[in-house]
Amino acid sequence: MTPQRLEQIFDQARTRRLLVIGDLMLDEFVWGKVGRISPEAPVPVVEVTGESFYPGGAANVARNLREFTDGVTVLGAVGNDASGKRLRELLADEKIDLLSPVELPDFQTIVKTRIIARHQQVVRVDREQIAGLSDQQTGKVVAAVSEKLSELDAIIFEDYGKGFIGGGLVSEIARATATAGKIVTADPNPRNPIDWKNLTAVKPNRSEAFLAAGITQRDPDAPPEKDPDLRKAGDALLKKWDARQILITLGEHGMMLFQAGQSPHHIPTKARQVFDVSGAGDTAIALYTLALGSGATPIEAAEIANHASAVVVGKLGTATVTRDELMASFRDDES
Repeated sequence: MTPQRLEQIFDQARTRRLLVIGDLMLDEFVWGKVGRISPEAPVPVVEVTGESFYPGGAANVARNLREFTDGVTVLGAVGNDASGKRLRELLADEKIDLLSPVELPDFQTIVKTRIIARHQQVVRVDREQIAGLSDQQTGKVVAAVSEKLSELDAIIFEDYGKGFIGGGLVSEIARATATAGKIVTADPNPRNPIDWKNLTAVKPNRSEAFLAAGITQRDPDAPPEKDPDLRKAGDALLKKWDARQILITLGEHGMMLFQAGQSPHHIPTKARQVFDVSGAGDTAIALYTLALGSGATPIEAAEIANHASAVVVGKLGTATVTRDELMASFRDDES
């Protein structure tokens, strides 16, 4: 892809309006240094030097989109607690709209705390509860999305398996978006088997794809473009979900794009160094969807998503990628 074509897509992206639906979280990072081992147990003692907070989960997808467009909205459950208040403030600070937040009785905002020492994650502490939506709550969410639909160019389902996204919610919204001709994509979760039909694209990773396709996973003994099991999984998911595109992320092996009636297209990884894979999937689905909505072909969108993921894994924490960083990544690839 030429720099001129990339700039054309990015210029279109500025005016796009997207809604991210899914499990909203607060990401907490505790930064410190390790100077000794605890006398109480064979574990390192982390001397805390600072803390950072970021919107996480589905909200991290929105953060990645916000680098390229002002029109970003999220929809999910936020608790009436201190963490929920902080998450709302962070979203407001980043000018990400919160659409009709769903209030669940006694719901505690999901918090993921990562303790980092010497640029390495020592441990992660999760505070969460799995809380699904009632039929009445699902109806309210669908109504809120339907009311917003005419203003949107695309919708992303970001499923972390925490209960917000259910089959009924997906089918109702997918049906409405298909009728309206909107782009709708999903980042699925293996713990939450959903029929992702009537979607533009679904982006599982390799293990998620094999599980959803009912194929036993094994370590690949051939490159992705020659891996028969990978091809079988992609073809099976195209039929199972009746999707226009299946984008399977392959970690250090890049991505494989499947489209009905076309040969699979492999995009090799662009990562030069890997510090932290946290949030790489969020970045991939965000940039893939945004690019599709900005006039990119599926192959162009996959290339952009691949470069974006390569940038964020070179950073520590649930990071985002900027336009300038993506442009630089493409230029480096040409040199």
